[in-house]
Amino acid sequence: MKRHIQSVLILIAITILLGLVAVALEPKPRQSEGSLAMLDIGQGDSFLVTAPSGAQMLIDGGKDSAVLTQLGKVMPAGDRFIDVVIATHPDADHIGGLPLVLRRYRVGLYLTSQVASDSQVYKDLNQLIIDRKIPAYFVRKGMVVRLDPVTRFTVLFPNRDTTGWETNTASVVGRLDIGQSSGLLTGDSPTSIETYLTRTTPQLLDVDVLKLGHHGSKTSSSEDFLRAASPDLALISAGVNNRYGHPATEVIERLKSLKIPWVSTQDKGTVVLTPAQGGWAVQK
Repeated sequence: MKRHIQSVLILIAITILLGLVAVALEPKPRQSEGSLAMLDIGQGDSFLVTAPSGAQMLIDGGKDSAVLTQLGKVMPAGDRFIDVVIATHPDADHIGGLPLVLRRYRVGLYLTSQVASDSQVYKDLNQLIIDRKIPAYFVRKGMVVRLDPVTRFTVLFPNRDTTGWETNTASVVGRLDIGQSSGLLTGDSPTSIETYLTRTTPQLLDVDVLKLGHHGSKTSSSEDFLRAASPDLALISAGVNNRYGHPATEVIERLKSLKIPWVSTQDKGTVVLTPAQGGWAVQK
């Protein structure tokens, strides 16, 4: 830990209404562009953001060890430090792999919403955070996570204490910006939260890439929300032949009617996007 503090080259700043929390991060090999990777972890969510500086933020960890396999493919060889981990909510298909991540990687900062779970994996995850002395915070609307001067994640929801809420409804929703390229990451947020966002922060919803809520379920991705986001590309993280029927047929038809192309882990496996002029480029 002493070497970690002394080798600081970059800071992550969480800007909140009452002040600033700064956590020192380790230097990383510089990436020329940065990237957003939708990891192929089966039925669940896991996204890795890599800033041009090399700093990394993992948003959710899927349901099991698949996240370790995919991180090994997209992270630099030998890298065992993740700067920020965000758990959008405590459902098993979003946090099930995070205890394994915390055992393999050192983590600089952990963020989540206040909704809790009685599951064993949730208890194990919290105990690991305590045991490893990882700084942990509940997020609120208006917080900004800055990975480097051009990379930021702005929290749009939750806007309040979500203790006791239904877990999907309490999902962390945030806007990612890497330079001029933008994306919206929505966890499992349902249409009720989409409506709230459309009414309160419409100026922040217009993005280049949209991660469809709840794996493309019919409970998310309303027409009004899709129109507000007006993405050039939709991302769908869902398992092959999953028992939930994700993505829902009506959601796919909605994308077609709005002429929004999409890419899914079901068809493409892990999808890596890099910032490009006026949006993102999908890596082959």
